Amino acid sequence: MDPAQFFAASRVLIVAGKGGVGKSTVSAALARAAARAGLSTLIVEIEGKSGISGLFGRPPFGYEEAVLHPGGGPEGAADVRARLLTPDDALLEYLEDHGLHRVTRKLLSGGALDVVSTAVPGIRDILVLGKVKQLERSGGADLCVLDAPAAGHAITFLRSARGLLDAARVGPINTQAAEVLEMLTDPARCQVVLVTVPEETPVNELVDTAYSLEDEVGVSLGPVVVNGRYPALDGLDADPATLLTGVRPPDGELAAMAEAAAFRRHRAALQAEQVQRLGTTLPLPQLQLPFLFSTDLGPVELEQLVDAAVEGIGALDALPER
Repeated sequence: MDPAQFFAASRVLIVAGKGGVGKSTVSAALARAAARAGLSTLIVEIEGKSGISGLFGRPPFGYEEAVLHPGGGPEGAADVRARLLTPDDALLEYLEDHGLHRVTRKLLSGGALDVVSTAVPGIRDILVLGKVKQLERSGGADLCVLDAPAAGHAITFLRSARGLLDAARVGPINTQAAEVLEMLTDPARCQVVLVTVPEETPVNELVDTAYSLEDEVGVSLGPVVVNGRYPALDGLDADPATLLTGVRPPDGELAAMAEAAAFRRHRAALQAEQVQRLGTTLPLPQLQLPFLFSTDLGPVELEQLVDAAVEGIGALDALPER
């Protein structure tokens, strides 16, 4: 599939997954891949702890949009921009847009949002999703990539619109919830990409999340991203002594090399088993991203992941006509 076609299929891409699976890194990689394909992309971060800016070699960003990767260059890429979106910021902007500028700051400084969120469960989430809906409608970016909360919260986060629609039958909350739900359930406007690593517990949680989102929210699910897959290596079955012709390693190193090769084979086999189980349990296309043997990911490592994502998207079947 052409990456440009893949990323143009929906205007909002919500990336969700269990904590620790690299969800934010995948969000950055997909945003950069979309920009490479010529789509201006806005990353929306809602927790403020993702480290996305560091992947681009940039300082942390806030509520105002910041450019993480400028467009242009020989590849003709578009910009990657980002902003942090919190419920307080979303409420402040919403009320100011409705002529309540003087009241809003007093409400927020007095902790009114905490009171309201306790009385009206889901209001924080709908404020953020409402702003995402506004960004999507404005057309300021070809694609919005939302780095969603971790998997458990992701379900309640995306379910908030339907819950508030049932709870508030009339009024502005009902209108906002209805419009957000309309966006979430329209595959031309929104898709959810779930992220996992090829291990038993994260795979189990992803499968549960996928079916919950389909049943309870009605969102369209895109390909599953399997992050941290060990790259294939040749020669792991060979005797290290036969590979070191004319070289005599220090005592104990041959045994250590054989042990390392056995560990790598074992890990690769476990990962392959989980990838196969995921494909059987959840019949969705998969994008596989490699495990990077680095403790500090930055722009170089991000581009490696982008290369893998683009290659994986290219191997997907074309999208059906809507």
